[in-house]
Amino acid sequence: MSHILAAELVWLERLQQQPQSVPVWPEPDLAQCEAQAAKLGGMWLEFLDLITAGDVSQSITYKNSMGEEWTSTIVDVLTHVVLHSAYHRGQIATHMRASGQTPAYTDFIHGARQGLIKEARI
Repeated sequence: MSHILAAELVWLERLQQQPQSVPVWPEPDLAQCEAQAAKLGGMWLEFLDLITAGDVSQSITYKNSMGEEWTSTIVDVLTHVVLHSAYHRGQIATHMRASGQTPAYTDFIHGARQGLIKEARI
């Protein structure tokens, strides 16, 4: 979970053309994850409120965690952030089930139906 949250912050910073403030693979710490998760949603909503549908086709240039320079469209970055977290949440759920535990219900549509997901408009 710490990696998912760190990656979301790293990508937001790249979109905002800010320097990377956290490692991509931070040490797991539940209290830090809870604090970062609480902040990140608002940070993403602030960013998404500032962009328009036309903006998402624009490109940004950034350096990845290995220092390589890349250019991607904003829409590709946004898609990556969503798919990246879904991929790792699936890994977490699989690991929990293999350990005899019941993972959290993280389906998007469930969150939307329950009012747990705030709608962002582009």
